[in-house]
This record gives sequence, C-alpha cells and structure tokens, in this order.
Amino acid sequence: MTFSVRHLMIARTHGRFEQFQGTVNFDEQNPVNSSVDVSIDTASINTMNEQRDTHLKSNDFLDVATFPSMTFVSKRIEVVSANRGKIYGDLTIRGVTREVALSTEYNGQSKSPWGATSAGFSATTRINRKEWGLEWNVALETGGILVGDDVDISIDIEIIKDAG
Repeated sequence: MTFSVRHLMIARTHGRFEQFQGTVNFDEQNPVNSSVDVSIDTASINTMNEQRDTHLKSNDFLDVATFPSMTFVSKRIEVVSANRGKIYGDLTIRGVTREVALSTEYNGQSKSPWGATSAGFSATTRINRKEWGLEWNVALETGGILVGDDVDISIDIEIIKDAG
C-alpha cells in the first residue's frame, strides 16, 4: 500500500505501509458478494526519511502509540465493468471512521510454478487527511502550506486462493 501527498506546494512525498494483514473473500461468479477486511500497522510507515517517519508516527499525525492500526472494512461492492469495480467501505484512522470508495481493477488469475492460484487487484482512492483528524501543518513564508490535504492511495495486491 503506497501513498503520496503534496509537499512544500512544489513536489509530492511518497511512502508506504510495510506491515498489514487481512482477509479478502472474492466471489468470482458474483463479485458483489465479495468482502475485504484489512488492518494496517501504522508504525510500519516508511517514506525513506527517518526524521519525517518519526514525525508521522507522532501525535501530530498517526499517533501510533495510541492507534497502532488503521482498518478498512468493505460494506458493499459495485461492478462497473468486466474487470472494474468500486469497493465502498469504512476506513478508520486515529479512531475516526469514514466511508471511502476504492476504484478497483481485477487483474486476473495465475497459477504459480508451486501450484498456488493467485488473483491480482489494483485499487486507488483519494482522501482528505483532515477528515480523519490529521490536521498538523505549517504555513510557508512563500505562501501555501507544508503538507497538502489530499492523500492519494494506491494498492496492488495478490491474494492466494485458499486450498480449503
């Protein structure tokens, strides 16, 4: 799971969460019956800058000591076309829950040389961080703000079919 956000009004900072776990129940015949339940370890944030990551883990942003995880739980799925859909669900960050829509693409299935069947998915969304209480910012002397409000989220995942 990766994200990017405007920085200094002139560039984008990119990062990722490296630890997460969850369950995807994919109904290939009727995708609207599918579900997603994911928990992300907030302390696993990595922007390739230790000082920034320490600040993002602090009470100014994710407050990982109080909120060690953020979650996404799907509520409904809408099929848009043969391999595209929208997954609507509750995203909880810092104890605040709001509905988001993930624009999702089903990338197909493949069997590995070791016999496991995997399905691939890509998803994107944009959230306003302030809606989850992530309000810290600094005004720049040149005008504007240090950190943009909109956060673009991108997910690429392979799920392995349960043999049972």
